[in-house]
Amino acid sequence: MIQFHTRIPNHFDLPRRINRLGDLAYNLWWTWQPNAQRLFSRIDNDLWERLSHNPILLLRQLERSALNEVAQDSQYLALYDSVFAEFDRYLAKKDTWSDKTHPELASKPIAYFSMEFGLHETLPIYSGGLGVLSGDHLKEASDLGLPFVGVGLMYAEGYFSQRISEDGWQDALNNPLRFGDMMVLPILTEDGKPLTVSVEMPDRLVTLRLWEIRVGRIPLFLMDSNVESNKLEDRTLTARLYWSDLDRRIMQEIVLGVGGVRALRALGYNPSVWHMNEGHAAFLILERARELVAGGASFADAIEKTRGQNVFTTHTPVPAGNDEFPLWLIDKFLASLWPELGLNRDQFVDLARNKQSWGESFSMGVLALRYSEGRNAVSELHGHVARKMWHSLWQDQEVDDVPITYVTNGVHTDNWMARRLGLLYDKYLGPEWRECLDDPETWTKLDKIPPGELWAFRMHQKRKLSFRIQEWARTRWSKGGFHPVQVVASGALIDPYVLTIGFARRFATYKRAGLILRDVERLLRIINRPNMPVQIIFAGKAHPADEPGKQMIQQIYRTVKIAETEGRLVFLEDYDMNVARYLVQGVDVWLNTPRRPMEASGTSGMKASLNGVLNFSVLDGWWREAYNGKNGWAIGEDKEPDVPEIQDEADALSLYSTLENEIIPLFYDRNADMLPMDWIEHIKNNLRTITPQFSTRRMVKEYVERLYVPAAK
Repeated sequence: MIQFHTRIPNHFDLPRRINRLGDLAYNLWWTWQPNAQRLFSRIDNDLWERLSHNPILLLRQLERSALNEVAQDSQYLALYDSVFAEFDRYLAKKDTWSDKTHPELASKPIAYFSMEFGLHETLPIYSGGLGVLSGDHLKEASDLGLPFVGVGLMYAEGYFSQRISEDGWQDALNNPLRFGDMMVLPILTEDGKPLTVSVEMPDRLVTLRLWEIRVGRIPLFLMDSNVESNKLEDRTLTARLYWSDLDRRIMQEIVLGVGGVRALRALGYNPSVWHMNEGHAAFLILERARELVAGGASFADAIEKTRGQNVFTTHTPVPAGNDEFPLWLIDKFLASLWPELGLNRDQFVDLARNKQSWGESFSMGVLALRYSEGRNAVSELHGHVARKMWHSLWQDQEVDDVPITYVTNGVHTDNWMARRLGLLYDKYLGPEWRECLDDPETWTKLDKIPPGELWAFRMHQKRKLSFRIQEWARTRWSKGGFHPVQVVASGALIDPYVLTIGFARRFATYKRAGLILRDVERLLRIINRPNMPVQIIFAGKAHPADEPGKQMIQQIYRTVKIAETEGRLVFLEDYDMNVARYLVQGVDVWLNTPRRPMEASGTSGMKASLNGVLNFSVLDGWWREAYNGKNGWAIGEDKEPDVPEIQDEADALSLYSTLENEIIPLFYDRNADMLPMDWIEHIKNNLRTITPQFSTRRMVKEYVERLYVPAAK
């Protein structure tokens, strides 16, 4: 095995008393520890904000005088010592949940492959919910002490930055990333050279450099094709997420699946569980079989031996989310593989052949489902949808017996919960509430929190959101080149005391972002209601190749700009994890309008719920499991639609009626102390029922018990 190491660059000139700030900057543990974040922000908060919370750039750009000042500040040093004591305890802890509950896993690493990881806004190697879920999964695996390792791609240009033109059209700006400015460490051989692995492409090898991101106790290994020995077109292979060009798309997935296995081997890992987060990584199945065939096994024995260790999570019923490749592309890129597996061309294609009305394809979903013993959807309803969708693979069984279970998604509590709410819980639930946050019993103590204190927290978060939006609008105006109406559209007139609804997600057509605009005149009457106004904040990106998604953004933006809205409709551009954090903590209501049953799960509403924001959603994905009539509101009915257009009309009418007759009156109904007591009771019901059940604490434990432990045997 190649000897390797990662080394934190020594490029910070720090006073000795606080010289461990550099170590902390390179471990993303700080991203879900508010006090650790304060170690950076308290030195120079303005610079911290301007640098988008990047501790590497902050420590590099700080004046020595500022560092010397905090190194002599007793309050800062007390915080510093406290944070590092907790950091050291965390990393050294030997009695984690995994240690105590499943000690048999200690020597059986779990490898988690994902095309994207949403870890922090300064690491834009994610495009949306799939990546943020992957990032939360790693953080929770770290908290639980699992022997986990992540595998993905290091994108040289990250995901695009969004700019909205005066006419509402989305422009995509690609910004080359400087890896040296990020919390990414190069993996080096003993002689100081970059550690690399190679994968075969037609007529050439593509070399991949390896990088590491430290996520608490968990290493995340990322592959980058921008290596001098590669051809120019191969050097840009990992430049962006999700190339639309099919050649590049299949090459990326070969890199992730095949290259990922080889990277782990080079790093000395022999995982007992191989978890594919969506089908992008399914080529790892073939690479693992190839290893055994090269050692003398037959393909049948090899594929059967590896099947039991494979876990596959399917995330969407939307065709665009389930990659399929035309057979000519398989011939082009994988023709050299099937002889190595002892197969002919037809036998190889049969591994993942998917017959459709327009012809045949090689389906990554079929490959993963057939050759994984563990298979799961991401909500109860999605489990039903997935079993029906993939019934053709198990035609001898009834639909309900198709072997696809479900593990409903969750969100990482510390990562998304507002600091002030955590302090409130410390006060009333006891300091150990985080250790048992997935225990419903913990949340029976919520009634101890006085309504006034809970409402004061909510108002603080609303003011924080409003001031931040106004600051973004002011910054945009100061840069010049924008029409005044665009500044208003970006939130210059936002009011922290008005009922505020948030709608923020990827702008795919099935998510129906424009549903609330179906009757604009009625919407205007709703948002401009005398003494009971409403604000709606939109945010989100469409994939650069998704023309209908971009047209949906344009439709919304044009409506946002009309004078009749009186500034109560807002579109925030360049939605990312930072913007999301403000929104899920600061709005009153989280709106979700997917066309049922296309929303496999969704997680943004869970993040909002963590902070006392009430969900108003179609009964699809996770909300169908969470809604109980007292913790939010439903749009439409709990049944399958017959005709999409009829469903759209019925859901829009339900949306408007519920807003007018239930949500708005409830929010503005105040007692003598100006507290909305019934609204606060809804908040408590929301926190009590959703926080423990829809956390990654519960989710990852379910993966362990139901999928990882059986696979590791």
